Amino acid sequence: MQNNVLILDFGSQYTQLIARRVRELNIYCEIHPFNNPPQDVSGFKAVILSGSPFSVRSEDAPHPDLSAIKGKLPLLAVCYGAQYLAHFNGGSVEPSDIREYGRANLSYINSSEPFFEGIEEGSQVWMSHSDTIKKLPEGGVRVASTADVENAAYRIEGEETYAIQFHPEVYHTTDGRQLLENFLVKIAGVAQTWTPDNFVDMTVADLKKKVGDGKVVLGLSGGVDSTVAAVLLNKAIGKNLYCIFVNNGLLRKNEFENVLKQYEGMGLNVKGVDASARFLEALKGVEDPELKRKAIGRVFIEVFDDEAHELKDVEWLGQGTIYPDVIESISVKGPSATIKSHHNVGGLPDFMKLKVVEPLNMLFKDEVRRVGASMGIDAELLGRHPFPGPGLGIRILGDITAEKVRMLQEVDHIFIEGLKSWGLYDKVWQAGAMLLPVNSVGVMGDERTYEKCVALRAVESTDGMTADWVHLPYDFLQKVSNDIINKVKGVNRVVYDISSKPPATIEWE
Repeated sequence: MQNNVLILDFGSQYTQLIARRVRELNIYCEIHPFNNPPQDVSGFKAVILSGSPFSVRSEDAPHPDLSAIKGKLPLLAVCYGAQYLAHFNGGSVEPSDIREYGRANLSYINSSEPFFEGIEEGSQVWMSHSDTIKKLPEGGVRVASTADVENAAYRIEGEETYAIQFHPEVYHTTDGRQLLENFLVKIAGVAQTWTPDNFVDMTVADLKKKVGDGKVVLGLSGGVDSTVAAVLLNKAIGKNLYCIFVNNGLLRKNEFENVLKQYEGMGLNVKGVDASARFLEALKGVEDPELKRKAIGRVFIEVFDDEAHELKDVEWLGQGTIYPDVIESISVKGPSATIKSHHNVGGLPDFMKLKVVEPLNMLFKDEVRRVGASMGIDAELLGRHPFPGPGLGIRILGDITAEKVRMLQEVDHIFIEGLKSWGLYDKVWQAGAMLLPVNSVGVMGDERTYEKCVALRAVESTDGMTADWVHLPYDFLQKVSNDIINKVKGVNRVVYDISSKPPATIEWE
């Protein structure tokens, strides 16, 4: 752990972006909540304090004990972190005369500071705070300013402690990567050794140690995450890995057969289980999206329990859980709000006596793909769009029936195949169709129709934490819309979703 970076999360919406930017420098980092930090920080090479929606002046503001960190380890305090160090160490933080939010430019930089090496005056930064530092803490030395923020950055004399009131992790801070590299590499001396090959070697060694001679049953979905998890586990334990691909009745058209064929020749021990009727029965009459997710997750676990009992002495359940799943489901790494639960996160019921192994649960989606490529997994499989674990169950708004599943499968098939034939599939991060719980009036021939409306969704992203809608060509959308309405019985209207994440989520449920 000697080259790890610790990020203490104060609840900022940008904390995960800090982790991404650090990892882009080939440096491994971990996020821990401010109120539950590691007991021993001696193994970390540097610490970063995140921003926060709180004000340091409020009574309920995060107030961690930094005695084991400040002055002992290289420390970078971002936004709230910078104000925290000032407020509780002899400085002063007061409400700003103007709300400091958005783009700003550094009007002064102490160019002799290694912290700002390669960064020039005028460099754009991103501010996001309503308080400002009026007086620096004891030992504080100003090293940068903007037109409106005098103490935009400072350091503490006699320590490797730096603080900034802007966010280097966001795209709008043009030299944010350089600044993080200056702090972590030049000042803290962190080695840039965390590569996909390094991760594979480290993870396989850890899995061998953790699982030993134990047997693992793992659910495959045909997607990137579960496949990469399976190959990692296969490298570590070989024949003791038992992969199961479950047809939950909510897959894409022909996906059950296609996925099983896809895994032929990969050296994995895979069994297909058709449990579609069991899932659809459990979902009968369920409309609430959270209840649907939980029902799908429950049956998913039950099916695995049944299959595990058919295997002798299975001890472990392998899962392809990735970092955004963990963050959005249970906020285990910080006090940020729970967005929605994921089918493969949150523990196992008491009746299931399997321990969980999740080799990817600290990776973002793009990192998973790079790890997969380093292990020689087929590029077409790695380039496959993400598909939610609950499948079409969370793309059918309202209750789920076999007929609605059939209808959406046809719609989705036309949309995805259209993206491929038009050369657009690889330009989109994720795409799919939603079946809406509304009917609308239409005209086909001379007859009035009153049928379903579907929404098409296509986004571009790197990791799923944020996403922008894709500007698909109008002639493509027109062709797909016509094909859907003409070929899918029960649909007479198609709309295109132009919402970004945030404020929307990628899936509608």
